[in-house]
Amino acid sequence: MIFRSPFPAVELPHVPLTPYVLRLAARLAEKTALIDGPTGRTLSYGQLAESVGQVATGLAARGFGRGDVLAIVAPNSIEYVVAFHAVTSLGGVVTTINPLSMVDDLAYQLNDAGATLLLTTPDLLEKANEAAARARIRQVFVLGEVPGATPFASLLEHGDAPPHVVIEPGEDVAALLYSSGTTGWPKGVMLTHANLVANIVQSGVPDPLTEADTVIATLPFFHAAGMLFVVNRALAGGATVVILPRFELEPFLRVVQDYRVTRAIVVPPIVLALAKQPVVDRYDLSSLNVIMSLAAPLSDHAARACAERVGCVVKQGYGMTETGPALQITPDAVDTGKAGAVGPCVPNTECQVVDPVTRESLGPGERGEIWARGPQVMRGYLNRPDATADTITAEGWMRTGDIGHADEDGWFYIVDRLKELIKYKAYQVAPAELEAVLLAHPAVADAAVIPSPDDEAGEVPKAFVVLKEEASAEELMAFVAARVAPYKKVRRVEFIEQIPKSPAGKILRRILVERERAAQSSPV
Repeated sequence: MIFRSPFPAVELPHVPLTPYVLRLAARLAEKTALIDGPTGRTLSYGQLAESVGQVATGLAARGFGRGDVLAIVAPNSIEYVVAFHAVTSLGGVVTTINPLSMVDDLAYQLNDAGATLLLTTPDLLEKANEAAARARIRQVFVLGEVPGATPFASLLEHGDAPPHVVIEPGEDVAALLYSSGTTGWPKGVMLTHANLVANIVQSGVPDPLTEADTVIATLPFFHAAGMLFVVNRALAGGATVVILPRFELEPFLRVVQDYRVTRAIVVPPIVLALAKQPVVDRYDLSSLNVIMSLAAPLSDHAARACAERVGCVVKQGYGMTETGPALQITPDAVDTGKAGAVGPCVPNTECQVVDPVTRESLGPGERGEIWARGPQVMRGYLNRPDATADTITAEGWMRTGDIGHADEDGWFYIVDRLKELIKYKAYQVAPAELEAVLLAHPAVADAAVIPSPDDEAGEVPKAFVVLKEEASAEELMAFVAARVAPYKKVRRVEFIEQIPKSPAGKILRRILVERERAAQSSPV
């Protein structure tokens, strides 16, 4: 059975991304577009459009043009937004990288994406330079003044208008974000201008962002939920965006209070903090109308506790990097009576629930893998035709790797993951990567890593380890921590006699996952 959106189909402009996002800039020239939360520095819509044009001109003067790739490894900032749209306005491609990434991860993505320019910050420059030396980076730009790097501000010194570039929205890639997909190593997700414009328009129906709104941008811009879903949508609607470089509870609360934030798009750990932390009571959050949780499942208990404490609507949305990202969003209703639902399909989108084994399409209440089809679905994985074919069917259905069901009204519920990825605070962690690190330790004979439920993070990596000589859990966790990005660290270790495997030698993680869930649900 195919489930369709309850909302009428919307017209999707076939236009490049940046002109669409900034189409209100002339009329709203004096209105504040972006605010740097920690400092209060602002950029009006007029200044934003001017800065985008100046940086685009500066990049073009350095030979950067259509199809070229610029990488950004930096925390959220006003300049991040300017750089993103300067690149896309030239028909270039932005590949965004987690600032917590290790040098090997940086070098891998720079090479895989074919990046030629890199933008970073002074505190990340040493790591960025080391990775750039192992890739095809021609020039490194830095936000600020640092010897040996070109200041980003130098790109603003060009007074000429940027060159006119013909962009084909349905073919030209605007954003190249990296995702592990349903399994395995990170792959470049090719999101075209048309994908992103479509998702801005689609998601605006159940979750409108207007000129009356002030939106807080605390989700990281390297993540699809941050730049693509929050900032681009807010600017396209004429809202004001307050930017935080990272999430810290008190700065978040202070910004909401001081700037009278009306809408917050967050991840479940933030909802949980708003529901439980005593410090929340010291701040006036009465301006908040809606909090939407993305990137990982949110329990109904946490949602209701947060809504009662803050006094606003708390709802969910669902999607993935490969879908631009939004597939389903709960409308702005105070209480739908559908606890735990992520909502119905956004307009112009079809979804179905499919039996993972038989590929049979299932009906309401039946559990299976969520498949989706719509104009927001990626063009494919960069240079990975086999992975693309495994993920997108010949009929255009995107296999999400998530398990769920739909009710009679077409509202979806996500209950599990078919794919093996661990979602730590919305970051993707591939178990195979951590297993490879553990197996490099001389005391480890075998290892398997699974997601372990956690109230704050959603899931944390837990390792089941078979030892061949003595070692402590603390020693193994420290060994892994020294070799991976902080969000990938193994946080729990259990020693066992044997890792369950299939006759072909494949780790049977599902057995370990079920064992872990049973242990956590058992009364103490």
